[in-house]
Amino acid sequence: MTNIFIDGSAGTTGLRIYDRLSVRDDISLIKLPEELRKDDNARAEAINSADIVFLCLPDDAARAAVSFVKNDKTAIIDTSTAHRTNDAWVYGFPELTRKREAIINSKRIANPGCHASGFIALVKPLIEAGVLNPDTALSCFSLTGYSGGGKKMIAEYEDEGKPDLLKAPRQYGLFQQHKHLKEMQIISGIETAPAFCPIVADFYSGMEVTVTLFKKDIKANIDDIKAIYKSYYTGKLVHFDNAADEGGFLSAAALSGKDDMQLCVFGNEDRIILTARYDNLGKGASGAAIQNMNILMGVSEETGLVY
Repeated sequence: MTNIFIDGSAGTTGLRIYDRLSVRDDISLIKLPEELRKDDNARAEAINSADIVFLCLPDDAARAAVSFVKNDKTAIIDTSTAHRTNDAWVYGFPELTRKREAIINSKRIANPGCHASGFIALVKPLIEAGVLNPDTALSCFSLTGYSGGGKKMIAEYEDEGKPDLLKAPRQYGLFQQHKHLKEMQIISGIETAPAFCPIVADFYSGMEVTVTLFKKDIKANIDDIKAIYKSYYTGKLVHFDNAADEGGFLSAAALSGKDDMQLCVFGNEDRIILTARYDNLGKGASGAAIQNMNILMGVSEETGLVY
């Protein structure tokens, strides 16, 4: 039996992890009474008694929680931004080259950001294959459901009296300072952060990340890119599927409620559209965290996941 503690179980990601793990019989969940949920001594005791800890906290609180660990057995899976580009931590995207083995041998796993997951999944294989130069200037736009904004945003969107402006898609991150940009650049291996346009819309969950390429940017054709993805992603949780369009449309909510990621390539030989679709709460958050936990436990990484 693996002892698990979720520090920050009241947040959107923490609640989703808790709900999924509470029905598993190979896990024992360490729970704190509500009055001790923010008590540092109680949290430290829970952290040090756990085999695996999920941190579902703001960045500074996550860093503080790591300092509570006083043993060499407790593994941390941090869902915050705090450690994603820290060399002492493994970036928890097991489908990337050599990441699965690194996760198995690590006690510090940084769970990827939701927007970043799709961008990196699309760009890194092309960099590794040598068909996209690291100095290429890229742009990316990403559609997401409002659940990615946490409890406050969920309440705003689900309020019957919400403003009309919330009924249409809204772009944010306007000043190119989004917290996912650093990992998008460093983990994918590009030299300059992309011009990034995240957009939140009036649907609960789902994500569609798009990267555009011009013929001059790549040393390959559209079929070569499809072949690279097919070869690179051979598992069940990230897969290439080009029969995905819905009559010429592509819904960002198609994989809502699931934990896998679907990659597609559209366009023509002059202008190519790369897309990644998944659930911002699934492969973009709690599903990815549970996948990393499964790997640490030595069980099938799809255990408890929906795909």
